[in-house]
Amino acid sequence: MGEWKAPLSLRVRQALRRELEEFAVRDRRTLGNLGELLVEWSFEQLKAAGSTERLLKYKIRPSAAHSKH
Repeated sequence: MGEWKAPLSLRVRQALRRELEEFAVRDRRTLGNLGELLVEWSFEQLKAAGSTERLLKYKIRPSAAHSKH
């Protein structure tokens, strides 16, 4: 049997929600599934960094392929 999941409500800018929805469709995911994946991954990164301040110091640079789109 799978793990029970608890609902989580977030408020984000409308433009961000639209982008997330578009990305979810391209990645063949639901918005909820994409959100769950992002929250779990980002929380692991936060725990490793130790604080939001340290986490936000590091940015991923867009790849050359990504910047052409």
